[in-house]
Amino acid sequence: MALEGRDLVSIFDFSDREIEAIFDLADEMDAHKHGCLKLADGALLSTLFYEPSTRTRLSFEAAMQRLGGGVISVADAGMTSVAKGETIADTVRIIESYADVIVIRHPLEGSARVAADFASVPVINAGDGAHEHPTQTLLDLYTIRREKGTMRDLNVALVGDLRYGRTVHSLAFGLARFGAKVTFVSPPGLEMPGYLLDRLAKEFGCTPAECHSLGDVVTDPESLKREGGRQKALATEVLSTFDAVYVTRVQKERFESEGAYQAAKRGYAITEELLSRARPDALVMHPLPRVDELDYGLDRDPRAVYFRQAAYGLPIRMALLAALLGRRSVTVKRSRKSDYRPEPRREVDFRKLAEVPCPNERCVTNQESYLRPQFTFVKHDPDLVACAYCEHEIPSPVAHGEAE
Repeated sequence: MALEGRDLVSIFDFSDREIEAIFDLADEMDAHKHGCLKLADGALLSTLFYEPSTRTRLSFEAAMQRLGGGVISVADAGMTSVAKGETIADTVRIIESYADVIVIRHPLEGSARVAADFASVPVINAGDGAHEHPTQTLLDLYTIRREKGTMRDLNVALVGDLRYGRTVHSLAFGLARFGAKVTFVSPPGLEMPGYLLDRLAKEFGCTPAECHSLGDVVTDPESLKREGGRQKALATEVLSTFDAVYVTRVQKERFESEGAYQAAKRGYAITEELLSRARPDALVMHPLPRVDELDYGLDRDPRAVYFRQAAYGLPIRMALLAALLGRRSVTVKRSRKSDYRPEPRREVDFRKLAEVPCPNERCVTNQESYLRPQFTFVKHDPDLVACAYCEHEIPSPVAHGEAE
């Protein structure tokens, strides 16, 4: 299946084989990350960022320029007509008149889906609130493949703020799709959202162990079931079983007091002493920026790959732009039976949900008044429907037979 003209709003927009094809192309692009190709000659990229960014925005702009294309950038949306009340839909319809591809970051969940629905050029999601960050997941998986030689059937811990951390939301699905065994480690109240846990289990057969500190790492789900609780700690060496530990910032603003934040922060910091108990080939990853969760002494350890991880964003985004712009074909191999493949959205009949708003207050449909709520059927649970924009799930008020 060709990637030309496609959008990348969610990690589910690409099949497993398409992801692998992007990685193969990124391997080729890596040889040109310090030069300039002519693949995108005459093409323009627009970066439309409503939130701050260093790595994502600059790596996309560098990628386009390394491909030989040009860049027009909105690094501060408050200095544009957005400050006058211009909507996402109108903004992208203006920008598509100037650019051949749009990369958008926005604080509202589902905002990138709106941009893709209204723009006629490819749209790439660079982060929509706490929802997803699919290109970060591509470079994270690519990092694992480059550093470990494979991204299949590994044992990975995701550590930190898992409720609001959009990078780990996309990555959890990416890991599950490639057969990883996943452990979630987060402060109480900042666990992975329930809808994500349900989808991992029911659609991908992945039931991650859940813990509240690095000292309570669960490595045996069968023992966990026998103990009857998700958070039962087992006597194991911390970090000793993981192929990779992916750390995210514990966000101070999520805590009620400074004391609670300081107490939680200590349980999620990776120190040199802690890393000494990890496997000699383990990876320590982080989407950056870091605050206090990674000791600076780790930077000397070859297992600390977070700066190499950030650098891999350049060849990945070069490959992605070249493929979506149709400037370089990719070879997508025949899918295996177990592979994930995108399916068309099956929307619920709007008339049966006309008075039902999305209950997620951070959803774009609750902020941009021209958008009507839309819901899709949930593949893994016929009793639920999900917001077509932010994927927040609610009990289905309609019968499948009536809506289809």
